[in-house]
Amino acid sequence: MLRYKEDRKTIALVAAYYVLSFYLYFAGPSSPLLITAGVLATCWMSFVCATITHNVVHTPVFHSRSANRVFQLVLTWSYGHPVSAFVPGHNLSHHLHTQTRRDVMRTTKARFRWNLLNQVLFPVVVARDITRADAAYVKAMKTERPRWYRQWRLETLFYWTMQLGLLAWDWRAFVLYMLIPHLFAAWGIVGMNFVQHDGCDQDHPYNHSRNLVGSWINWWTCNNGYHALHHDKPGLHWSRLPAGHLERISPHVHPNLEVTNLLTYCFQAYVWPGRRVDYLGQPVVLPEEGPDESWIPRRGEHPDGDASLGAAG
Repeated sequence: MLRYKEDRKTIALVAAYYVLSFYLYFAGPSSPLLITAGVLATCWMSFVCATITHNVVHTPVFHSRSANRVFQLVLTWSYGHPVSAFVPGHNLSHHLHTQTRRDVMRTTKARFRWNLLNQVLFPVVVARDITRADAAYVKAMKTERPRWYRQWRLETLFYWTMQLGLLAWDWRAFVLYMLIPHLFAAWGIVGMNFVQHDGCDQDHPYNHSRNLVGSWINWWTCNNGYHALHHDKPGLHWSRLPAGHLERISPHVHPNLEVTNLLTYCFQAYVWPGRRVDYLGQPVVLPEEGPDESWIPRRGEHPDGDASLGAAG
């Protein structure tokens, strides 16, 4: 059933999230220390599922469209947001119009003097614009792509049914093991965009993205760190990214854009010295900021047909 055998790992990680989160929800510990550990573990696993969601909207897991539709429902709860809603802001805005005014997630929207605030608050800064753009896209696709719209509606219904049901059953456990991890996952996956693009050169054929090449982060996120190649070949399966990066990107990209230790990079970029610099070490020059420009494709203009709509589009 799988298009790539490596997606056994994808399914195992998603299953691990469900086992962990529902065990803690229904039979969680009473010790404050163990509760804290449970919340942290569930936050991490929900973030892992967010990175898997990112992979799935580019490359489906199953041969069967029906199986992909079901799996998007499964991912919807693990990530904490309808999976189909990942498509407009990411596939069609960010990928096609990186760091321009048609990119609702461009890092230049964050303009705090302290760079740590740019990283921490970037998801908050862009949240309203992402939500507004998603709503406009959903409205347009109701008639333009009814199959995508029905899948989005199904995922949304499933998500809110789960939300309200678990909230009513045990609101404390819901907040600890469902709501907080889902918020963390959304913050993490959007915040990763800031790490991977701020201070890069969007017009350069190789230096447009910062690559996280450490083995630890890529094991957990199914190679989401190899970002330059992903932008160049968004349909390339995640299992092929390390070898492809070594062949196509690494010989040409600036060495400062290959980050081997994410924690070390974040400490230097956001804590000490914490200066907002580009990959050459020069202060980032922010362009004049203005309103978002429309990126929503008109009828018949989706760049790659149904593939741009996600696995079940």
